[in-house]
Amino acid sequence: MALAIAQFVMVLDQSAMNVSISALVADFDTTVTTIQAVITFYCLVMAMFMLTGGKVGDIIGRRKAFVVGLIIYACGSAVTALAPTVAVLTLGWSVLEGVGAALVLPAMVALIAGNFEGASRKVAYAVIGGVAGAGIAVGPILGGWATTEYSWRIIFAGEVLLVGLILVMTPKVADAGRDGPAPRLDIVGTFLSAAGLGLVVLGVLQSSTWGWVKPTEDSPVTPFGFSLTVFVIGSGAALLWAFTAWQGHRVSSDHDPLVHLALLTIAPLRSGLIGLFSQNLILMGVFFTIPLYLQLVIGLDALETGLAMLPVSITMFLASAAGSRLSGRYSIRSIVRTGLATTTIATVMLLATIDPELDSSSFAWSMAVLGVGMGLIASQLGNVVQSSVDASGRGEAGGLQFTGQQLGSSLGVALIGAIVLSGLTTAFVSNISSDQRISDTVAEQVGVAVGSGVDFVSADQVATAAREAGLDEPTTEALVDDYEAAQLQSLKAGLLAAAFLALLSAAFTKDLPHEALESRNKQRANDATVDSPT
Repeated sequence: MALAIAQFVMVLDQSAMNVSISALVADFDTTVTTIQAVITFYCLVMAMFMLTGGKVGDIIGRRKAFVVGLIIYACGSAVTALAPTVAVLTLGWSVLEGVGAALVLPAMVALIAGNFEGASRKVAYAVIGGVAGAGIAVGPILGGWATTEYSWRIIFAGEVLLVGLILVMTPKVADAGRDGPAPRLDIVGTFLSAAGLGLVVLGVLQSSTWGWVKPTEDSPVTPFGFSLTVFVIGSGAALLWAFTAWQGHRVSSDHDPLVHLALLTIAPLRSGLIGLFSQNLILMGVFFTIPLYLQLVIGLDALETGLAMLPVSITMFLASAAGSRLSGRYSIRSIVRTGLATTTIATVMLLATIDPELDSSSFAWSMAVLGVGMGLIASQLGNVVQSSVDASGRGEAGGLQFTGQQLGSSLGVALIGAIVLSGLTTAFVSNISSDQRISDTVAEQVGVAVGSGVDFVSADQVATAAREAGLDEPTTEALVDDYEAAQLQSLKAGLLAAAFLALLSAAFTKDLPHEALESRNKQRANDATVDSPT
């Protein structure tokens, strides 16, 4: 119960707050871009420090790391619930909760392995996976209800109470054993990995503001005439290369590395990590895009948005639950490839539903199909990663697993969000420049005003801004029409990118297990019989 509730808390606010983006924008008088950055930073902090959190658990003990992480997480939830500004929201949600989760999640995986054995361990992992799916399913509805009826802050206040309940039950959880002496923390490796990942994601996140290669007016500096984005991402990549070299040096000099990168030479594990990264990148990118459509284009409130997104949560939960049974009859590779194909089909179906008027039935079917695809993928890859290593490597494999997941989540929000926001600016400027109802003078003025980027707002806000600028009613109507068309074009661009990424991910599935679980178990039993002494 303690570990299951902890898993529920870890996924709750991430899924709940996707439907509350417009409420956060209104409460803090900020922009969608800013909230995008806060969500991205939350996932990024977890990705940056997940390996370190796993190593801290090896040093101080998994249960102690679990408790410390929960306390930090609860403090972050309390700060977020009371946050008066975006800066305080970022401190509580992105930083404190992110650091707490980076301690809790690797420790939780190790505690499951330490408290259960054999068939019970498999059941425990299945329960934890089911609870994670339940959190994803309940989150949008709970977040939508709380935001519409009361406030999004209730979600974070409730997390504080749930953490208190977990801490009361934690003494019942036995600590996970450790072989050999406690390792030492690799401080240099921690800095290099965190800084490298942080710079890569920051560059992608800011690309819609700075420009990808050609700089915009908002690019703070333009080295050699290029956007700062190129150099920030390049610096991050250089630090990650230095991290790999440093880890090799630590191993060769008989010092404890932050992570044994030799694990990545295990083909199924590497393929599983890429799959988890891709799954979270696509899912979080879509979950960032769809609420923009439902709330700022269609005009739904948070609760209505949660209800509209409910099909994806339900089918993802059901497909995840069915995945363990399917793996007994079909190979993991076949199931994952089926999930990716289904996800691609679902995103294309969603593309067809992005219209000025919501076709509720078509949208619901599209979201349901997306959930099936995501659920099939999620049901297989965690087990692939953990079963690819022996007991001594599961802690580090778990750290890599959660790092891949959260890095995918942060890049999903950053990348798909950047595509949507930059596409909105490009399409809006193109539409007004070719609109015969808008004079060349007004088109030029609007083009200059939005040249550095336009935020994703409702059409009513665009109309209000145009009237305040002194434009006549026909011109205002033309601008609103062009903006609404640009909204739909940019949202479709984001979903099209998600579909392309799902197809691209299929190229990395060749090293996944290609035999059904029952066949592999029979083969192992036969091998054991042949090898046993008579």
